[in-house]
Amino acid sequence: MAIYLLVGAIGMPIFAGGRGGFPHFFGPTGGYLFGYALSAWVTGVVSERSRGLLVVEVLAVTAGSVSIYLVGVPWLKVVTQISWTKALMLGMAPFLIGDALKASVALILARAVRPILKRSGE
Repeated sequence: MAIYLLVGAIGMPIFAGGRGGFPHFFGPTGGYLFGYALSAWVTGVVSERSRGLLVVEVLAVTAGSVSIYLVGVPWLKVVTQISWTKALMLGMAPFLIGDALKASVALILARAVRPILKRSGE
């Protein structure tokens, strides 16, 4: 995640809308960029403690997704000076279904790949 943020910060067009550059960290979507870093950490910490339990792994990806919104939506509200309702409707609601689908696919892939990685590390 740090490499993604660094590459975007130096100007490579990898952020939303094919944009890049350090100023994006201070614009309306900056909170989501910081939230991605928090999300990676939260998801990793919870997932490492899952011991293969599906319910804990679901909690990990859910907590990761929520952490993005916990940073991104308030940031969007403050930077754009809009109401909480509008911030939620613009910065979270349109993405919930897609995020749930991506989290589901990530969970399925992680559960499929983890045993292979464990065997190769022996």
